[in-house]
Amino acid sequence: MKRTQTFNQHVVKKRNKSLLLHSIKDSSPVSRADLANYTGLNKGTVSSLVNELIDEQLILETGPGVSSGGRRPVMLLFNQSAGYSIGIDIGVNYVLAILTDLQGNISNEKLIKTHNPSFEETTEIIFNVIDDLVSTMPDSPYGVVGIGVGVPATVNKAEEIILAPNLNWKNKDLKCIIEEKYNIPVKVKNEANAGAYGEKKFGIGKKFDNIVYISGGIGIGVGLILNGKLYKGNNGFSGELGHMTINMNGPLCNCGNKGCWELYASEKALLEMVSQYGIPMKDGQELSLEFITKLARNGDQKMIELIEQLAEHLAIGINNIINTFNPEQIIIGNRLVTLQSWLDAPLRESMKKNALSTHQKDLQIHFSQLERRSAALGVAAFSTEKFLSINLEEG
Repeated sequence: MKRTQTFNQHVVKKRNKSLLLHSIKDSSPVSRADLANYTGLNKGTVSSLVNELIDEQLILETGPGVSSGGRRPVMLLFNQSAGYSIGIDIGVNYVLAILTDLQGNISNEKLIKTHNPSFEETTEIIFNVIDDLVSTMPDSPYGVVGIGVGVPATVNKAEEIILAPNLNWKNKDLKCIIEEKYNIPVKVKNEANAGAYGEKKFGIGKKFDNIVYISGGIGIGVGLILNGKLYKGNNGFSGELGHMTINMNGPLCNCGNKGCWELYASEKALLEMVSQYGIPMKDGQELSLEFITKLARNGDQKMIELIEQLAEHLAIGINNIINTFNPEQIIIGNRLVTLQSWLDAPLRESMKKNALSTHQKDLQIHFSQLERRSAALGVAAFSTEKFLSINLEEG
């Protein structure tokens, strides 16, 4: 009986400590008295647990606040510089890595452009960007608390990469490789899920609880926030909507299916459309999204027409998603955000023609304001939350 009581007391303490820490994290600066009011905990419990959090350097005391009649209260701050997380987004043609504090503020960023690297080459790039970011990290009590990696792949519950068709990876345990190298906890997530989470926490999705995040790069991934929580599916494989069939007689996709949505509505699809058009290239020029964007910005009508055609293809898949999930918000993120000026109007027009009007009522369509950083911020946040959870459990 005593062992059960001790365990229950530990669980209650951990829960109360977590409640206080997150209240301080979300409401800084805040007084002990306000914390007692916000959480419903008695003042003695608040005082004891706050002292533990101060000793652990997760919170700080600051100058007195405004008095409500008695002595001016000492205010508490979340110590966002107590440690740092690294978030890495692996794309088909880039690796983006960021260093964030515990509040998600970006301290440093590295972008490496790649061209069909092998798994081993990508691993070396990851090691290099981690080393670079660590070398610039400010002094802190906990240092790097975790590393998060977003991959355009199906990732199982053990965070192993099962299949990344556009990277030609299969059955890779990137998590263990990085953990063995750095002895730091690593989280590996599907890139679109990470992007959805990043938008919900830091981006344009903050105010919404039912969100569809569309990550448009070389391929297309989809992350779902349903009823305020990231939806992962039974085995963690949800969101592979870039591989839904929109043309039964279409070309073969890297996933093995035919006529996948991403073959018609992704960055790669646009590059192929432009290539088929036969645009003349000067020596040394490379056909890229940046090159297409530059031409469109200079008023190249054919480029604008092809982007508008891409918008129509994008609308087909989005309408299917809307009719299935009836979300509050659609967020278009990743590389396709750079085409917003030419995608937005034709996309909305195509959607009006084809989606069920009942499902479009009150629907908000936004382009990411985090741009390419959604997934990196999302996986960094996963790592931060894991650290705070473990720290509270041990404390």
